[in-house]
Amino acid sequence: MPGTALILHPTACGRLTLPGLADAAELHPDLVERFIAYGLLEPVCVEEQVSWFDRRTVGRLRTIYRLREDLGINLPGIAVVLDLLERIEALRRERENLRRG
Repeated sequence: MPGTALILHPTACGRLTLPGLADAAELHPDLVERFIAYGLLEPVCVEEQVSWFDRRTVGRLRTIYRLREDLGINLPGIAVVLDLLERIEALRRERENLRRG
């Protein structure tokens, strides 16, 4: 497709390194490290001092960034919003399971 770039990120078993995660979300690795230090993101595992993140973390990271930059929410507020979003998603899944019987 014209105007579309293919970007490859270092992965292993569908996981991203911290630099790969930062690249995929188009953010600086230092900012990603700050979110990790605050507890907003967690690696799925650490092997030989390399943190590995699930690919779904890219979406969470983009949400964190939007909450911070677009809405001006501070890190404690972002933690609350993420918790509420997770609870809403769990309720939605529970509702769907109940509908299916």
